Amino acid sequence: MRDWRAIFLILVALLATFCLTLNAQDAKPAPGAGAQNASKPTKDPRAGQEFSGMYTFLKEGEFLQVTVEDEGHVTGFVSRYGEGESDKGAFLDQFFKSGKLEGTKLNFTTETVHGVWFEFKGTIQRGEGKNPGDEAYYVLKGTLSQNSTDADKKVSSRTRDVVFKLFPQDAGPAPATRN
Repeated sequence: MRDWRAIFLILVALLATFCLTLNAQDAKPAPGAGAQNASKPTKDPRAGQEFSGMYTFLKEGEFLQVTVEDEGHVTGFVSRYGEGESDKGAFLDQFFKSGKLEGTKLNFTTETVHGVWFEFKGTIQRGEGKNPGDEAYYVLKGTLSQNSTDADKKVSSRTRDVVFKLFPQDAGPAPATRN
């Protein structure tokens, strides 16, 4: 049952990424945009969008969706298993409260769900994948802080170094083998 849920969530995330990519491609600059300051080097507002996608998270079946929008604004969410008494084993989605990409430096903070939120500070790097679309073509490498509040509003934090790998672009079933 868990496998179907994970596959379903992966398909939903891939569909969301596809739709966001189509929207970004359809966006057209205003007429004459950039003509005013032709002598100044301009920054590509869509730089970094190639890093958008679904990445592994802490446990198998959990994932992180990252979408780089114009001018380094980052949206996304963490989909993870609950660990508390009331949500043990349930899938929880934690959307980004804030996120920013500057060059290859990525930072994001999630919303709080059941007293838990995450903060990531790190970089996006080329991974071991050979071609775009391969697993781990990009990796998120950095420090993840898992913060939590207890009933007395006391905050505790657990920090660890992490490497999250980009899922392969073609996450469909493997082709049937011929005899």
